[in-house]
Amino acid sequence: MKLEHKTILITGGTSGIGMELAKQLRQRGNTVIVTGRDQQKLDIASREIPGLVTFRSDVSDENDIRALHEQVTAKFPELDVLINNAGIMRNLKLQAPRDLNDVTREIEINLNGPIRMIQQFLPHLKTRKNALIVNVSSGLAFVPFPISPVYSAAKAALHAYTQCLRIQLRNTGVTIVELAPPAVETPLLHGEFAEEMKGQKGMDVIKLAQKAIAGIEAGKLEIRPGLSNVLKLMSRIAPSVILNQMAKASK
Repeated sequence: MKLEHKTILITGGTSGIGMELAKQLRQRGNTVIVTGRDQQKLDIASREIPGLVTFRSDVSDENDIRALHEQVTAKFPELDVLINNAGIMRNLKLQAPRDLNDVTREIEINLNGPIRMIQQFLPHLKTRKNALIVNVSSGLAFVPFPISPVYSAAKAALHAYTQCLRIQLRNTGVTIVELAPPAVETPLLHGEFAEEMKGQKGMDVIKLAQKAIAGIEAGKLEIRPGLSNVLKLMSRIAPSVILNQMAKASK
């Protein structure tokens, strides 16, 4: 599938992986629409990426998803690609007191968000020829990072959901791809997780986006760049060893 001259919706497209995908996909002649919760960040993204279309929308809000669907399909009926990228990752100590609604925040955004987006947009995408859904999970879908327990759980669940979705839609014209990035060089990596990273660098976000696009165009259904591929392999051949290594990195 060539990612050219398509109409693409990216959730969480104002920073990090989402914004870099938006940049590269715009450069390839696509109509690119991004969402985000912060209008100021959406305005900045519009200035940085010529021709970018933006909508303020929160994937954890059912009403926002319904409104987004109504607006996007009305203005862009040719929409044929959905990239579920919006997500948060937190350093959570489970023994510390935490509000019961707050502790599941990553599930609302990282798991329930993509599921609801797909449920809302799928009828439209099924009418399009060669439609595509990309779910952005993580290498931590295969081996959890103990310091990010809810994030890891949400991404593992998204991985399972994506596999099931692919099977259920195999007789339709909708292709289901999972992009499982490793740690990527973003402000989050050296902010929330600076202590755990111990000065290590993640994959360059430009390189990650390039690999994602190349993988989709090559027909890969599960794209695991860099360390993510190692985590997937180790989760099968030595799960306890790799989990212990991730636990050490959490200290």
